Amino acid sequence: MPLPRPSRPPVPGPARPPVPRPSRTRPALLAAGCAALLALTAAVPSAAAPVRPDPAGAGPVVLDWYDVTARTVAATAAPTQITNSRTWAVGWIAAARAAREAPGGGPSRGRFQDAAVASAVHDVLAALAPSRKDDLDTALATTLARIPDGPAEDRGVAAGSRQARAVLAARAGDGLDPASSNAPFPVPPAAPGVWQPTPDGYAPAIQYGNRLGRPFLLERAGQFRPGPPPALDSGRYRADLEEVRAYGAADSTVRTPRQTETANFWYSGSLTLYTDALRVAVARSHGSTADRAALLALFHAASVDTQIATSDAKYTYLRWRPVTAIRTGAIGTDPAWRPLHNTPAHPDYPSGHATYAGAAQAVLDALAGPVTEPFDLTSPTAPGVRRAYAGWDQLTRDNVDARVYSGIHSRSADEVGARLGETVGRYALRHADRLLSGRL
Repeated sequence: MPLPRPSRPPVPGPARPPVPRPSRTRPALLAAGCAALLALTAAVPSAAAPVRPDPAGAGPVVLDWYDVTARTVAATAAPTQITNSRTWAVGWIAAARAAREAPGGGPSRGRFQDAAVASAVHDVLAALAPSRKDDLDTALATTLARIPDGPAEDRGVAAGSRQARAVLAARAGDGLDPASSNAPFPVPPAAPGVWQPTPDGYAPAIQYGNRLGRPFLLERAGQFRPGPPPALDSGRYRADLEEVRAYGAADSTVRTPRQTETANFWYSGSLTLYTDALRVAVARSHGSTADRAALLALFHAASVDTQIATSDAKYTYLRWRPVTAIRTGAIGTDPAWRPLHNTPAHPDYPSGHATYAGAAQAVLDALAGPVTEPFDLTSPTAPGVRRAYAGWDQLTRDNVDARVYSGIHSRSADEVGARLGETVGRYALRHADRLLSGRL
């Protein structure tokens, strides 16, 4: 399913030239994702029908350990999103690999998979978040108490522990820890179009080191690096800045209450906001325990690789943020202009929220179906607000719009970001077997 192409709201002022956008076809996206995964996921829902909850309630252990992972990451959260995404990825890659070791059919297969998933995620989290060991041990004991004792349970536990050790060892020193992620970045001399620290606070650059981290599946950080941002004197760039100046200002008179709500809602971190959305997809999946573990492994591996690719593009092009451009005269000096939200301390192009959303949509469209029955999300940056969604593309669309309404990104950065994320997500799907079989 093609990523959404949100329409730009009308901006007061002169008419702008139309913005060309590449065409994409739904069959192309689904074929790229699903064809390589048919052997891995036994039941990919039809793209034509909404995903509904599995009446048989398959895979409760996956949901149990999903919640344990979410609780553990929240309690021990690193200051860098990519580090927390790595924790999810390592745990669920180990779980997916262990679940694939299950013997033939019958009850013993399910028992093996359940024990393997619980054991793998437990051991990874205990290693990465040792302060949570008591909670993790209790959760593991609860899971194993529900599995009939016997060889299947014992072999599953052993497989989970073995895969946890293997994945932890393979990812040691991958450069995704907080210190590496926030490696110092020397600010270049001020010049038109070049990123500079932004108000309020003028904090030093963050996430520069992400581009130096080791991906899970990408061959290199710049493998799918997008082309350069629009030229400063182009009609597209002038239109972008006029839109941000009008709709993203703290005191905007044209931004609607609904648009302000969108900006506030999606100002929170991507991993935080997608945790509940991804749980919906897992809960409504018709797949086995192994299939659901594979979905989680691919989602988070793709999200890590997308963050690496985003950092690569950001620090290659070093495009200044809208607040700098507007205040220093790119479209008429407006030194008092303020965005609705504080601008994050890294370059504009492309948007990290949009790339995360694009990767998430690509994986969820392929493995959970592009549409589902409506579900509600909440956000810590919009207390009391509930947003209803019925398709993963709707989350992408809101991400793209939100960063403009926040006054912190150009629409070009958002749209290119969504396409970059989609590309990385599709690549992860095509190479899923390398990730899940341990051939990396």
